[in-house]
Amino acid sequence: MSEAKTLPPMPDRLSTDPRSPHYAREVIEQDVGIRFNDRERHDVAEYCISEGWVRVPAGKTVDRRGNPLMIKLKGKVEAFYRAVEATGAAAPTDASGSA
Repeated sequence: MSEAKTLPPMPDRLSTDPRSPHYAREVIEQDVGIRFNDRERHDVAEYCISEGWVRVPAGKTVDRRGNPLMIKLKGKVEAFYRAVEATGAAAPTDASGSA
């Protein structure tokens, strides 16, 4: 039960495309979650926290090489490891409304 494995630091910019210079295999192998405008997204192909954007596929549209066409969405971006969040303390949104 004691996990001695440390997680690599979350990069400012990350891509799931192995051809990209922002691809980090050691981070991709972990369960990474992305919150975009306070909603969790599961279709993010690339993100940049400091610039505030994510790239997501534009439906089922593909280019002539068969790669999905990407669109850039701008907003608030948060990246996290899902395993750490699941085993960690209560989420910060829990204190929003105690009645």
